[in-house]
Amino acid sequence: MKNLIIYYSYTGNTKKIANIIKDKLPNSDIAEIKTKIPYSSDYNSVVSQGKKEVKKGFMPEILPIDIDINSYENIIIGSPVWWYTFAPAILTFLNNYNLSGKKIYPFITNGGWIGHTFDDIKNLCRNSEMKEGINIYFNNSKLITDIQSIYDWIEKIK
Repeated sequence: MKNLIIYYSYTGNTKKIANIIKDKLPNSDIAEIKTKIPYSSDYNSVVSQGKKEVKKGFMPEILPIDIDINSYENIIIGSPVWWYTFAPAILTFLNNYNLSGKKIYPFITNGGWIGHTFDDIKNLCRNSEMKEGINIYFNNSKLITDIQSIYDWIEKIK
């Protein structure tokens, strides 16, 4: 069984978790979703921009991902929470790549409330098998969620 860890990370927190998953999950490949036009390094500007993008359902252009999705059974999707849902780059990915028939394991990083993030992923992956996701809490760049909880979740993917 082959796994693909695919994620978008603005501050680096989601990337940290994606790498932990990669280290603990054998037979996995990893790919980062990147927007064609990078977001500003000014966090407050991105918060404001992100709110507008989420509200409008904006899909930023993303760089091509040089991976054959068809060769993976499990897709592990990681995103930070932007205004109670996943980041707009994830919306672009989910609309541009066919995940039908795949098992989807979402992981969400956030510093507050996840809102309807898991439901939104499920709604866009209707022809996929949605598996239990994990909510991973950070305080800025400090991981608050117990690392053992993350390891336990990874074991469910094996």
